[in-house]
Amino acid sequence: MLELLAGAAVAVVALAIILEPLVRGIRRGPPVTPADFAEDAFTPLEESESPKIQALLALKEIEFDRATGKLSDEDYAQLKASYAQQALAAIEVEEREADDAAEAEDAAEALVRQARAQVRTCPECGPRPESEASFCSNCGRALV
Repeated sequence: MLELLAGAAVAVVALAIILEPLVRGIRRGPPVTPADFAEDAFTPLEESESPKIQALLALKEIEFDRATGKLSDEDYAQLKASYAQQALAAIEVEEREADDAAEAEDAAEALVRQARAQVRTCPECGPRPESEASFCSNCGRALV
């Protein structure tokens, strides 16, 4: 008899857990409109104008053509060398652009650090606008 009551209790708890979202109601976000799925929201890789992506897609295509027997081994080797060279050149260009952006960012950070180093600080009043002063204009203490 005790087992029957325990089984019934487990069944009731399981049913409550399963039906709880239906009883409470499902929380819904804002309605989805056709504008959310605009054509320009998703750009297929095939339509990308990136030289790197185009070269990598071409490599993938010639791999497929070779596997299906459409390309001979000689043609495959020639095309693979050509597209691999293009892909590597495009990757190097992207890396150089990323390095240039990082250097520009580093230069800006260096200027910020330099400006912060020039700010004189009063132990009591905090940072002071007088960069050349030796004493705080507010309290008269020596600036750090």
